[in-house]
Amino acid sequence: MKTDELITWLAADAAPVPPRAASRRLALALAVALPVSLAVMLAAYGVRRDLSVAMGWPMFWVKVLFPACMALAAFVAVQRLARPGVRVGAAWLALVAPVALIWVLALAVWIGASEAQRPAMLWGVSWRICAGSIVLMAAPVFVAAMGVLRSMAPTRPALAGAAAGVLAGGVGASVYALHCMELAAPFLAVWYVGSIALVALLGAALGPRLLRW
Repeated sequence: MKTDELITWLAADAAPVPPRAASRRLALALAVALPVSLAVMLAAYGVRRDLSVAMGWPMFWVKVLFPACMALAAFVAVQRLARPGVRVGAAWLALVAPVALIWVLALAVWIGASEAQRPAMLWGVSWRICAGSIVLMAAPVFVAAMGVLRSMAPTRPALAGAAAGVLAGGVGASVYALHCMELAAPFLAVWYVGSIALVALLGAALGPRLLRW
């Protein structure tokens, strides 16, 4: 069989990819993984006892929403990186913006605090378990996102893996926030952002191995 004939034969049953296939697959994966992350949080930690009161505090929503915004931007980046030749575009800016805002807030709080107040703002009472807890909450989403990427055709596996890590880390941080008692902006800027970055680094390291095609 000649090369042209082989190509024609292989392409005979080709069909166009459904619109938004990557977004739909990723959304379905998240719909499955997010309840698992919530179940892990409830089983291992439980929600904070004063949750109904905390929901009236602005910093509680900052803690929940800034990683959620990072996850949303990473969702856009992942579904674009899952397809060859698609530019990520402004999704990177949308991903960096929440980090910049929490760091600006943390810096303002830090400058306005006394020397005696600063250690508690940075370390809180749970810094030892924060990163591990967020990674644990992120694990189901990370596995799901990487599974979606493996089923697609990412041409930049390290970058796609890193974006999947940010997506998972952002979701994990938002879930953990329902338990976490910390509200100081410096704590969030260091430990929450650092934990999300840790999952992103894991994704970048695993991407070239798991997403190769």
